[in-house]
Amino acid sequence: MSETLTVAVVGATGAVGREMLKTLHERKFPATKVRAFASARSAGGKVPFGESELTVEELKEDVFDGIDLAIFSAGGGASTTFAPHAAHAGCVVVDNSAAWRMDERCPLVVPEVNPQALEAHQGIIANPNCSTIQMLVVLKPLHDAAKIRRVVVSTYQAVSGTGQKGIEELERQVRDLFNARDPENKVYPYRIAFNVLPHIDVFLDNDYTKEEMKMVNETVKILDDPSVRVTATCARVPVFFCHAESVNIETEKKITAKEARIMLSQAPGVKVFDNPRELMYPMPAYCIGDDPTFVGRIREDESVDNGLNLWIVADNVRKGAALNAVQIAEELLRRDLVRVPDKNVFMS
Repeated sequence: MSETLTVAVVGATGAVGREMLKTLHERKFPATKVRAFASARSAGGKVPFGESELTVEELKEDVFDGIDLAIFSAGGGASTTFAPHAAHAGCVVVDNSAAWRMDERCPLVVPEVNPQALEAHQGIIANPNCSTIQMLVVLKPLHDAAKIRRVVVSTYQAVSGTGQKGIEELERQVRDLFNARDPENKVYPYRIAFNVLPHIDVFLDNDYTKEEMKMVNETVKILDDPSVRVTATCARVPVFFCHAESVNIETEKKITAKEARIMLSQAPGVKVFDNPRELMYPMPAYCIGDDPTFVGRIREDESVDNGLNLWIVADNVRKGAALNAVQIAEELLRRDLVRVPDKNVFMS
């Protein structure tokens, strides 16, 4: 590893890209230079970085020479096109899109869960889906202690999961309704203001949505355990930031609610916020901008022998995207893995 470290954020003008820059600065990531990239229409603009600003550069195939590490949040199309060129130039990519998550060449990493998977990286590392990240930060210590057999998860996902356009649609529709105007649906198929949509991403042949199957497949890959059975229902709710999840697990070995609270209170990245008698439980409105994944409503499932119910909330833009990606970058540095072993792996 050289003494200099140049880091790029690709997709720097989006909500997650801006949060990535903010997170790099807040955590004092030891980059000697940070560069910001976006599409041609954003080139020349400015994005904040600490007390200063970065000039946005146009993303092209040949811009990665001299860049050691690139954090991508530019969408699956851009990642599919440009990440291989970055790796070919010797630049390690941490990608936030779904493009590389299930590629067997790419580790899918939550640093609190499976940091060891980074050791086998070949130049591109995938950041998991936001809903999967927050669920597995909480489930991993329970899986280690008692082996999870089955997971039933229902998500309540904020509109920021759709990016800035989702935030703007909710704002616009609320204003329209309060002013007795008919709200227009541009981003979602139905009105999101004061509504719940049991539909995120496209429907697949099995009548699950792509978002739901991401949670199923990514959980198995991250835990490296095909025996874990997962079923998911993902809903979009009229909340700006922070996803919430109702998670029911069945384990091979019995864990009491008290044991689970103790385990989770010691788990990295987890904050237990759970006292029903004092009305203490995590809520999206109170978790915005926070790094931890919050868990509450921890209780035994009285309908099965070895069941637990959990309520999990995290900032989807923070831990669900930007923070997890920066933590991966930090772990790569810690393990001296900011290098591409074979620059041609992704060029075929």
